[in-house]
Amino acid sequence: MKKLLVLFTILFSFQFVSFAQPEKLTLEDFFQKRTFAQKSVYGLTSMNDGIHYSTLTNRGKCIVKYSYKTGEAVDTLFNVDELVAINMKDTLYYIQDYEFSDDESQILIYTNADYIYRRSFVADYYVYNVNTKEIRPLSDNGRQQLGTFAPVGNKVAFVRENNLFVKDFDANVETQVTYDGDFNSIINGAPDWVYEEEFGFNKAFEWSPDGKKLAFMRFDESRVKMFNMTMFKGAAPVHEENALYPSNTTYKYPKAGEDNSVVTVNVYDVNTGKMHLMNVGEETDQYIPRIRWTTRNNVLAIFRVNRLQNMFEILFADANTGNYEVVYSETNQYYIDESVYDNVVFVDDNSIMLTSEISGYMHIYMYHLDTKIMQRITDGEWDVTDFLGYNQKTKTVYYISCEGSPIRTNLYSIRVDGKKRLRLTQGEGTNMAVFSKGYKYYVNYFSNFETPTYVTLHEASGKMIRVLEDNAAYIKKVAQYKHNNKEFFTFTTSNGDVLYGYMIKPVDFDEYKQYPVVMTQYSGPGSQSAVDSWSFDWYNYLSQEGFLIVCVDPRGTGNRGEEFKKCTYMQLGRYESDDQIEAAKYLTTLSYVDEDNISIWGWSYGGFMVALCMEKGDGIFDAGVAIAPVTNWRYYDNIYTERYMRTPQENPDGYDDNSPITHAKDLQGSLLLVHGTADDNVHVQNSFEYSEMLVQANKQFDYMVYTNRNHGIYGGNTRYHLYSKVTKFLKDKLQD
Repeated sequence: MKKLLVLFTILFSFQFVSFAQPEKLTLEDFFQKRTFAQKSVYGLTSMNDGIHYSTLTNRGKCIVKYSYKTGEAVDTLFNVDELVAINMKDTLYYIQDYEFSDDESQILIYTNADYIYRRSFVADYYVYNVNTKEIRPLSDNGRQQLGTFAPVGNKVAFVRENNLFVKDFDANVETQVTYDGDFNSIINGAPDWVYEEEFGFNKAFEWSPDGKKLAFMRFDESRVKMFNMTMFKGAAPVHEENALYPSNTTYKYPKAGEDNSVVTVNVYDVNTGKMHLMNVGEETDQYIPRIRWTTRNNVLAIFRVNRLQNMFEILFADANTGNYEVVYSETNQYYIDESVYDNVVFVDDNSIMLTSEISGYMHIYMYHLDTKIMQRITDGEWDVTDFLGYNQKTKTVYYISCEGSPIRTNLYSIRVDGKKRLRLTQGEGTNMAVFSKGYKYYVNYFSNFETPTYVTLHEASGKMIRVLEDNAAYIKKVAQYKHNNKEFFTFTTSNGDVLYGYMIKPVDFDEYKQYPVVMTQYSGPGSQSAVDSWSFDWYNYLSQEGFLIVCVDPRGTGNRGEEFKKCTYMQLGRYESDDQIEAAKYLTTLSYVDEDNISIWGWSYGGFMVALCMEKGDGIFDAGVAIAPVTNWRYYDNIYTERYMRTPQENPDGYDDNSPITHAKDLQGSLLLVHGTADDNVHVQNSFEYSEMLVQANKQFDYMVYTNRNHGIYGGNTRYHLYSKVTKFLKDKLQD
C-alpha cells in the first residue's frame, strides 16, 4: 500500500508539472527584475604563487584568498569592517577594484569612481598594508586616476587633472612629474577620447621593470576640434537652482579627416628627476597605440602606426638617450587589425611573440630579431581569436581559435615550435579561458545554444578539477517558461558566399503558419553575432509574442579570415547591407515566414545598417528600428573610420555612396529612430541630421530621443522604457 501511495504521488506530481501552465515572460523580467541573470565567476586575480587567487566578496567589502585546487578560502586579505584606521569607515564603505604590490604585501584599492568616458574615471584611491592592516589615502590633494604600483619599491604613479604624479610611501613624498596638463589641451599619462575608445586603453604610462623609470605618453590635443553636448536637468524640478539653463559639455573629438592629438613619449627617472624625450620620428600625423618595456635593460618598445593604419612598427628606444631603431615592421594592403597591439610578448632579448594576418588568417608567430625570421607557430585556414599567453618554462603557447567552425571556439595549447598541438576544451560551443600566473591552472567559461554559462577549473593539461558554477538554479527557472533555443543555419547568396545565421522560432511553432520576422544584426568589421553561445533574453520574449527572430552575419564580420573580413574596405555598408537584404529574401522562401512583415533592427553600427537596408531593400523590410546609428561616416571619429575607409578627402565616394543620409529619399517601410542626447561616441548629430533629410524627403518616421543618455541609453527606467517602445512599435507595424 505504501509503495502504491508513493507511485501515485510521483505520477500526480509528474502530471501536475506536465499540465501546469508555463509561466509567461514579461519585459519586466528582463529590464527591471533581472529574473534571468545568470551566475558566473568574476574578478579572479591570480596570486604570485599561481596556486591561489583572490576575489572581491561581500559586496565589495572583503578581498578573500582562495586555493585553486580546493576552492576553499585560506585568508581574508582585506575587510572594510576591520580597518585599523577607524575614521576610514566613514568614507570607505566598499571597494570597486584593487591591485597588489609586487610582493603582495600591500593592496591599492579604489572606490567612489566617477566615469569620464567608457574606460576612464576618477576615484578615491587607498593603499592598504596586509601585514599591519593600516590604510592610507594615496593622496590628500585631490581625486586620482590610474593608480599603479611600481614593480619594485614602495611607490605609486597616478594621474590627476591631466598631470602625472609619483607617491613615495617610504619617504611620504608626493612628486609632481608634469606641470603642463590642461583640460582640452594637454594630457599626460592618460589617452585622449579617441585613443581610449578605439585603441582600447585608459592608462598611458608604464613603470620600468626595476621601478626606476616611468615612461608616459603626452597628448597635445590643442588642435583637435571641440564637440559640444547640451546637458539638461532631466527630472529635476524646474524651480531647482540652475534648472532653467542647460549646461554645455565640451571635449575634443577628432572626426574623420580631421586633426588628431600630437603624441610624444617621455621617460622620467624617478631617482634623478630627469626627463628624456623619446624620438618617435618626424611625422606627427601618426598613432602610438602602445608603449611597453622590453626584456632589455633600459629599452622601451614604442608601437608606431601610420595614419592609414596599414603599417605597424615596433621601435626599441634607449630610455637614456631617446634614440631608437625599428626592429619590426609589417604592412597590410587593407589595415592592421587593432587586436594585435595587445598580443606582443617580449620573450627574451632576441625574440618577440606576436599575432599577424600575413597568411590571410590571424595566427601566432615568433619573430627573431637577429635573423629577421618570422617563425609560424599556428597555421591553418582559421583564425586565432585570443592569444592567452606563453609559458616560457614549458615552451607552451595557449590560445583560443575557431578551428572547425567560425561560430565555435576552443582552447588549445601548442609547443613554440608548432608541434604537439592539443585541444584542451571538449564542449562544442563558445569557450573562454583565464590562466593563473605560471600557467598551472585555468578557469574555463563555456556555453552553447542549449547550455547556459558553465564555469570549470582545470589543470593546464586540460584535466578538470571541479565545477565552479553550473547555473543549476537558473536552468530550473528557465525550464518554467516555454521557449525555443537558437537553431543554426547557413545559406548561399547570389554571389556564392555562404553566410552563417541562427533563428529562434516562435513558441508553439507551427510550420504551416506564417510568422512576422525580426532580423537582428550588428554587422560591424570583425564582429560576430551568430555564434554558438547561450542566450535567454528579449528575443525569447519576442518569440513568445509570435515573432520569428533571425540573425545573419554578413561579409565583413569576423572569424572567417582576412579576405572575408576586409572585403568591405573603403566602402563600409555596401556588402553588409547587400547581404542583409539577401538574407531577408532568403527568408521569404521559407514557408513559415510572413514575407509581408519582415523587420530589421540594430544598435550603433547595427543602426547604420538598418537605415541603409531600408533604403536599398526595395520595400522588403516593412519596419526597422535604428538605435544610436551612424548615418554618415564623416560624423564619426577618425581612428575607427579611417582604419576601414581612409579619409573623406581620399575616399569621398566611399563615404557618401553608402551613407543613409545620402539615400534618405529612398527609405521604404516604417522606421523608428532612437538616440541619446549625451552620446559621446555616436553623436546625436547623426540622428538629427538624418531626421532632417527624411523630413525634407517627406518621409514619415517615428522618433525617440532620450535626455542626457549616452551610447548605451540606460539609467533609471530608461532601458525598460526603450524596449517597451521598441516592442510596441514592432507589434503595431508587424502584427496589426
